[in-house]
Amino acid sequence: MTELEDIVEKFINSGWELISEPSQDWLDGKITSGELIKAVRIADKECGSCGCEFDPLYKRAVELLSIYG
Repeated sequence: MTELEDIVEKFINSGWELISEPSQDWLDGKITSGELIKAVRIADKECGSCGCEFDPLYKRAVELLSIYG
């Protein structure tokens, strides 16, 4: 679970509201894993191939959330 928490913390610190707010809400227990997966998939669709450090993290987060959700 630590890997997932590390990824979510990176999303929170990204400053991109699309992913930072749902990530914080998930850590706070305000939304479900399914809701966070939706936000991550949107972020991946919008920015998942730009070459930034987050590109592989979107896919990994979805994978881990599906397992540990």
